[in-house]
Amino acid sequence: MPRHDLYITVPNLFRCPISLDVMTSPMSLCTGVTYDRTSIQRWLDSGNNTCPATMQVLQTKDFVPNRNLQRLIQIWSNSVACRQLHAESVVVPSQDQVKILVKQLDNGCISALTKIVCFARESEENREFLARMDGFLNAVYDFMRNAEADIKLIEQVVQILDLMINKYLDKKKPLLESNCLSTIHLVLQIGSSDSKIQSVRLLESLAVDGESKLKIAEKEGLLVELVKSLTKDNDPRLIEASLSCLIAIATRKRVKTKVIQSGTIPELKILLSEPNMTTVSMIEKSLKLLETLSSCKEGSVEIRHDSILLQAIVQRVLKVSSKATEHAVTILWMVCYLFREEEAVEAVVSGNGMTKILLLIQSNCSPAVRQMSADLLKIFGGNSKPCLSSYDTKTTHIMPF
Repeated sequence: MPRHDLYITVPNLFRCPISLDVMTSPMSLCTGVTYDRTSIQRWLDSGNNTCPATMQVLQTKDFVPNRNLQRLIQIWSNSVACRQLHAESVVVPSQDQVKILVKQLDNGCISALTKIVCFARESEENREFLARMDGFLNAVYDFMRNAEADIKLIEQVVQILDLMINKYLDKKKPLLESNCLSTIHLVLQIGSSDSKIQSVRLLESLAVDGESKLKIAEKEGLLVELVKSLTKDNDPRLIEASLSCLIAIATRKRVKTKVIQSGTIPELKILLSEPNMTTVSMIEKSLKLLETLSSCKEGSVEIRHDSILLQAIVQRVLKVSSKATEHAVTILWMVCYLFREEEAVEAVVSGNGMTKILLLIQSNCSPAVRQMSADLLKIFGGNSKPCLSSYDTKTTHIMPF
């Protein structure tokens, strides 16, 4: 029987005009033409100043993420993956067949695991069925306790746990055992991008209280791998998932210190300093995590010594979203006002920080942001007569740049 579903037609819109491959990170030039980031960056780095498709001279070499196209490509990719799954003739088993398959898990049967993944993917009802089944979660946890198992098998287990992430909320404690955390660590090291994302989401779901967060933070190498996931060349979905996970973990001072020691702040600086690399959500989460880390002395000191990072934070004020602005102002307030770091004040002022805060204080910001902005103006020297006049009368003569 011919397998027509294996013949995949790629929409021309999804191909990079330079490489002709499906774009993984579509970026649009000022001409409106979209290219894959790697291809267009290589073109521009070679000294070209034209749009490769139209040959128009570029007014600016900046490019911005084409999020709508990226979302369409993702939807298309998912549909192709589903067709390929069916092409492999994996038939969704019935509930009675799944009961038999679960018993086969004791023998480490990877084919049984593959079929159970297919069953879990099919519907919410199937996932609830698995969650209620006696012995199923224990069998899955036994796989997680064995970091020596085949990585493909472990990835299947992680996928099942991710699919059922909200179905066993009161039964997750075994996943915090050292052996299970070692398995998650292994996936973060050598697993596929999708498996890494699923593992990170799993870790975030485990971080429900102080004890669980500390266990995750103290597992050797785990935080380091999470921070490596923030590297700008990684899958944007992995970066966002890792940011969310680190935000969830870093609530206690002891954990914050470990997160800082793992090299998180330099990675956040890179993300915030790359205007063409990050989505709004990624910027918001990067600033939120930085805000969390700035609330302890170690984080504040590291931020204070990094003028490039401070200026990157200033640049995000009023440029991304109200949420990003609030996080950015809170960081500046923590470092400059609460901890009174003179070195940081100088860097922020030299980075046009006073103008930004003056603009912000005249905008429709929240009372909390307004108060922090007023505090910052005092530190920046904003208590001079001209600045107070602008603040008190809410004048609007200061033009945004």
